[in-house]
Amino acid sequence: MSDSRYFTEEGLQKLQEELDHLISIERPKISQQIAEARDKGDLSENAEYDAAKEAQGMLELKISKVQEKVANARIIDESKLDATKVFILSKVKIKNLKNSAVMTYTLVPEEESDLKKARISVDSPIAKGLLGKSVGEKVDIKVPAGVVPFEIIEINR
Repeated sequence: MSDSRYFTEEGLQKLQEELDHLISIERPKISQQIAEARDKGDLSENAEYDAAKEAQGMLELKISKVQEKVANARIIDESKLDATKVFILSKVKIKNLKNSAVMTYTLVPEEESDLKKARISVDSPIAKGLLGKSVGEKVDIKVPAGVVPFEIIEINR
């Protein structure tokens, strides 16, 4: 039903750890909360029981979504990527031609993006504008603030 999702080995490992945590830690916690609420008597007027059951439903939905991601996960093989062009997992140094600011980003799958670590999603406007380009190319990228011209200075893996 769902599309394949691409991950680095590190990203897939984090996702698997999250799934393990949800199943082995969070699920038993909620089961305990439900049991405690059930022991308090009449379930028809027990808000604590209702809240615990709702939390259980939300947790099971989250577990299901994470399991689906893991099941459809594909590891990216960096050795098969062209290092002369910008692709996923490329570390790209770009220069903003409007203000001469130089930035370096690593293009990663959406689930692994983290702007604090200069890791941007390949689905972001900047990454989409850079994909497939080579060193020295100039690109105009449409961002929320308007169109910004960039030059690709360097590409690394």
